[in-house]
Amino acid sequence: MTTRAPAPESMRLDRFLWWARIAKSRERAQAMACDGHFRMDGRTIDRAHAPVRVGSILTFAQAGDVRVLRVESLPVRRGPPAEGRACYCDLVTSPVSSVDGSPHAA
Repeated sequence: MTTRAPAPESMRLDRFLWWARIAKSRERAQAMACDGHFRMDGRTIDRAHAPVRVGSILTFAQAGDVRVLRVESLPVRRGPPAEGRACYCDLVTSPVSSVDGSPHAA
C-alpha cells in the first residue's frame, strides 16, 4: 500500500513563480519578489521566501502589463506551460499607465 504525501499548504513565492512558469528562471523569480514592486493579498512583498497559498492574490507588473493572479493550486513540479497555467487564474491584465493616465509606451 502506498500513500501519497499530503499537498503542501504553502510554498516559497520565488519557487511558485518559477514552477508556474511566470518567471523564466529561479533567479528572475527571486528578483521579481525582492524588487519591492510585488504585492500579495494587497501587501508589498520584498522577500523571495514569502509563503504563497491557494487563494493568494498576486499583483505585479510584467512586460508592460499589470497582472493580477489568483493562485488556484500549488504546483508539484516545473512541468509544461499548460500545467503551470493551470495553477493560477489571470484576473486582470491591463497596460501600465503613466502618471498622466496615458498608456505606457513600450
